[in-house]
Amino acid sequence: MSKITTSNTPVGTDRALHSNVICITAIALFATGFPAADVLLKTWGPISLITARIVLACALMLPLWLIIDGPMRVINAPWSRALAIGALGFGTGTILLLVVQDMTDPVSAALIAATMPISAVVLEIMFDGRKLTLNFAGGAILVLIGGFLAAGADLRGGTFGSAIVLGSTASVMFAWGSRKTVKGLPEMTSLGQATSTFIGAMIFCVATFALFKFMGWEGTQSAQLGLWGWSMMLTYAWGAMALSQAFWILGVSRLGIGIASFHLNAAPFYVMLILLVAGGGWDWGRALGAALLALGVVLAQKKRATERQPEPLGAGS
Repeated sequence: MSKITTSNTPVGTDRALHSNVICITAIALFATGFPAADVLLKTWGPISLITARIVLACALMLPLWLIIDGPMRVINAPWSRALAIGALGFGTGTILLLVVQDMTDPVSAALIAATMPISAVVLEIMFDGRKLTLNFAGGAILVLIGGFLAAGADLRGGTFGSAIVLGSTASVMFAWGSRKTVKGLPEMTSLGQATSTFIGAMIFCVATFALFKFMGWEGTQSAQLGLWGWSMMLTYAWGAMALSQAFWILGVSRLGIGIASFHLNAAPFYVMLILLVAGGGWDWGRALGAALLALGVVLAQKKRATERQPEPLGAGS
């Protein structure tokens, strides 16, 4: 099978803008999950909630994939690769981040999550021919600083301990899973890539839930959902996971995991905007962080004529 390739010429202004809008949409949708989770975690355990979330997400994504791409493309998908990438990248990453949050506190978890662009950039340098140019390095630094500010993190506080090892591993797995989804499944559409790998993650999460339930460990409790509860659950599963992941994989295929991951650090700012609509307050520190982050994203994508471009993501591993 011939490989899908793209041009090595610099991305045009219109395409770059469109690609960044896709990533912004993905992270804005992802951010809606935080307020929803805050409501659901009052009566649900984290393991049961994550499992219910990804099962519902796949229940939406699989029918859409069947309708849009057709049954034959679904049947003939490279399932062994997709399931392995999903379980190892997204399934493992999800569980590890959950453990980090349980071991530490929200501030520490936010700081650890804000380092994901480092993992993504290292992967691009190692495997995609990314050169660490001055513009890209400066943009990455602005994104990290902006991410810390947007998360409302106080570098003087928080407890890391050994949890930083698990958190860093989770960061690497998410970055690896996102890159490998695009690089390792080039014959599939973005929707197919997102759906098939999420099914792998779902299998991992269901197996984890079964293990916790069998061992009698905490985190598997659940509760009946009323109209408000279901609205939060579907927002958490369909908007913040299913649709967000579909846009995310498309964004990664266009920008590469390095630049796309920069957008993740804006999630706390989007959460603030959501809470602002719901009656919350405005935080100038988070706003400043979002501005620095946006500046970093723009700077990192500013290329010189002599700059070597990363290998196109559609070209395969």
